[in-house]
Amino acid sequence: MMGSTATLTLVGGGAALLEDCWSFLDHLEQIWSRFLPESDVTRLNWAEGKPVDVDDFTVRLIEEMQAGYARTKGDFDPTLLPDLVRAGYAASRQDPTKSTALPATAVAPGRIDNVAHNGHVVTMPKGTTIDAGGIGKGLAADLVSDFARANGAWGIMAEIAGDIRVSGEAPDGVAWRLGVENPFAAAEHADVVRVPDGGVVTSSQRKRRFGTSREKHHLIDPHTHDSALTSVQTVTVIALTAAIAETLTKPAFVRSTADYLSWLPTQGAAGLVIDDEGNHHESANWSVYR
Repeated sequence: MMGSTATLTLVGGGAALLEDCWSFLDHLEQIWSRFLPESDVTRLNWAEGKPVDVDDFTVRLIEEMQAGYARTKGDFDPTLLPDLVRAGYAASRQDPTKSTALPATAVAPGRIDNVAHNGHVVTMPKGTTIDAGGIGKGLAADLVSDFARANGAWGIMAEIAGDIRVSGEAPDGVAWRLGVENPFAAAEHADVVRVPDGGVVTSSQRKRRFGTSREKHHLIDPHTHDSALTSVQTVTVIALTAAIAETLTKPAFVRSTADYLSWLPTQGAAGLVIDDEGNHHESANWSVYR
């Protein structure tokens, strides 16, 4: 699902609802994947300034992208797809026969702030292209959680490629207990947090590597238009939603760790950064979730 694996855990609701949740997620992948020629995202990327009729959930995706861009002052920028393709990440890692093609007018950065929508009709400036990428995974986790709760689940944990959203009643009736990825030992946790409701997202430069010697990764620095050069290996953010948490992970790879961790609580979030020597750096409020 969405380029990786996904897990859904329901408290209440039953097997039929669980199947409906998977169908809901499949619908989101069909409209958001840049590897599918008929997806909303692909059609928008090839519209070259013309209006495109899209799914309501694609409008929601655009709104979340714009909010994340404003929240991070451009450190999260969903219009860097031309840079990502140029760096070597054009083909799907799950199915290399599926590849991203862009019009000759595509430029990076684009103007996500100038994307307009009227109802379910979206118009992007000519040259602007988007990639659902991480925010698509986070938003999908949020949306399927809302879907499950609206259709009878007492609680849900949705995990899509490392983006987690928990909502409602936890299995122990108190809070969801979640392990944080250890970038140096896949079988171990770097930490364990307890979250009653919210998003927990981990971004890593150690995954989705490509190029002749795997020297490139998918986290593009909007200032250099190349894979970010940083000692930060992984960053985990806890926020109100998984979509918000996704956008808040990106500045960790382009800002100083101290500045980043002091900024996160001002955004209503907490974070854990792990560097290339295995050192853990926490925001002042991270311990609240232990």
